[in-house]
Amino acid sequence: MPDRHILATSGGTRLTGRANQWQFASLLRYALTLSGKDRPRLCFLATGTGDSDASLASFYGAAAGEGVEPCHLQLFPMPNVDDIASYVCSMDVIWVGGGSVANLLALWRVHGVDEAMRAAWEAGVVLAGSSAGSICWHIGGTTDSFGLELRPLTNGLGFLPYANGVHYDVEEQRRPLVQRLVAEGTLPLTFATDDGVGLHYVGTDLLEAVAELPGKSAWRIEASHAGGMTETRLPTRLLDGEG
Repeated sequence: MPDRHILATSGGTRLTGRANQWQFASLLRYALTLSGKDRPRLCFLATGTGDSDASLASFYGAAAGEGVEPCHLQLFPMPNVDDIASYVCSMDVIWVGGGSVANLLALWRVHGVDEAMRAAWEAGVVLAGSSAGSICWHIGGTTDSFGLELRPLTNGLGFLPYANGVHYDVEEQRRPLVQRLVAEGTLPLTFATDDGVGLHYVGTDLLEAVAELPGKSAWRIEASHAGGMTETRLPTRLLDGEG
């Protein structure tokens, strides 16, 4: 069986200063290296933003000159390919963008993207993404999919037997809610990322945390025997060329 890689991040792209335009950052480039290909076939999913034209256009603009073969899978107003499973499994790297993780999961299940992603992962396709595209691979996490107040989400794909906290250092509601949900048992063992940090899993084991921004970290939050929780800062490797 090939290695199964997941890179779950709170980063990977950066804004260029032009409206709705972004470019690749180090975490996304790191996901590309995990494929071992000189010119990886990179598939982008913008399900979390309703397959917005702006998201797709920005992706293709950012991919130019990055040494990839860019393509995308969209579900609105209908799938853009006939055989989603074969299409996804033909990729080298999948990158899932942010937005509503609850809507993303619902649409994926309607169209069989959930099963296609598992097959791709087991075949060695690198699964990666940011925010909603990070939470989705886990059991759950916290989300603003239902409104401005964050809520727990517990119906993730579950490829990884943990919960996931994103934007841990920049959105005030994130850290205390994750801590409370873990302490009360709503979420299991949780790995969280500051903005600019990714979690690299091989199989279902966390290999390491990597960062595209200096001074940023990943965190392990687990229930304690006393009915509370403990939070541990994880060693986080700054990717080459950053700092």
